[in-house]
Amino acid sequence: AVDESELLTVPDGWKEPAFTREDNPKGLLEESSFATLFPKYREAYLKECWPLVQKALGEHYVNAALDLIEGSMTVTTTKKTFDPYAIIRARDLIKLLARSVPFEQVFRILQDDIACDIIKIGSLVRKRETFIKRRARLLGPKGSTLKALELLTNCYIMVQGNTVSALGPFSGLKEVRKVVLDTMKNIHPIYNIKTLMIKRELAKDPELRTQSWERFLPKFKRKNLKKRKEPKKKNTKKEYTPFPPPQPESQVDKELASGEYFLKERQKKRKRMEEIKAKQADAVKRRQEERNKAFIPPKEKPVVKTKKASTEKKIDIEAIKEKVKNAKKKKLGALPDEEVKLKMAADEKKKKKK
Repeated sequence: AVDESELLTVPDGWKEPAFTREDNPKGLLEESSFATLFPKYREAYLKECWPLVQKALGEHYVNAALDLIEGSMTVTTTKKTFDPYAIIRARDLIKLLARSVPFEQVFRILQDDIACDIIKIGSLVRKRETFIKRRARLLGPKGSTLKALELLTNCYIMVQGNTVSALGPFSGLKEVRKVVLDTMKNIHPIYNIKTLMIKRELAKDPELRTQSWERFLPKFKRKNLKKRKEPKKKNTKKEYTPFPPPQPESQVDKELASGEYFLKERQKKRKRMEEIKAKQADAVKRRQEERNKAFIPPKEKPVVKTKKASTEKKIDIEAIKEKVKNAKKKKLGALPDEEVKLKMAADEKKKKKK
């Protein structure tokens, strides 16, 4: 009895055997060819590295032709070509060369465990400014985000124009496509990079190979969702009534209601002047109040009473006065009286001895 989990997992270090001439001794029946155009600025580089391209493809018995007049590259099979998939790899090789991928990386496509993926990102975002910002986000500051992605996926990634060219193992290409498409959908690549780092560590543990990794992977929620702006004026539906709304009052109806209609022209004029004067008086009063605000004194802070000095340690004033008096009697630099007497006695003794 064999455990099913062992059958599903690939043994470490297992590699598919290479396709040799013994697998297809008679070669190919038909000649196949692929051609692709390249931009003008790639002409100088292609012209320089084309001998290396011919040498690399010659090992697989595939011919390569460079047409500088039409600006195209062509690859064709020969009678010696035994690998039917070699022409597909050669087609991918010239496609990557046309998309500014250097030959140092491109020739790896001829290996069995290496593939390429060209992701078109130009039509995923409507606005050109938004597209440029998201493409720059994929690169990161000084290309740091792209470098981290390359290290985690073991792929070479080239962002140029409206496409992203990736070259590496199949598992890595799958992750690169997911990260690129998510970035274009406004999901920051740092979230996917964190997930890839956790998966890389989990893959090292043999016990976790058959288990689900959902509980270990981080779950990121969008926090910058903009709420729908509510209109300033909300139109509320009124209750339906079969009766039409009342007719609005005209100016004549308003004058009749207030009695102004029956006044003479001179009285109407006088009334209008009184209303204007009343408005002017209110405006003058308000203006004067605003000016007077500058002359209102601010509220003073309450005076904090200082605490009286504690009289616990009493100073002996009399003793200090006595010291000051003694100091005044003494001359500056003079010796005390006792020392003077001793010195004089010593001088007398010296004189007697002489």
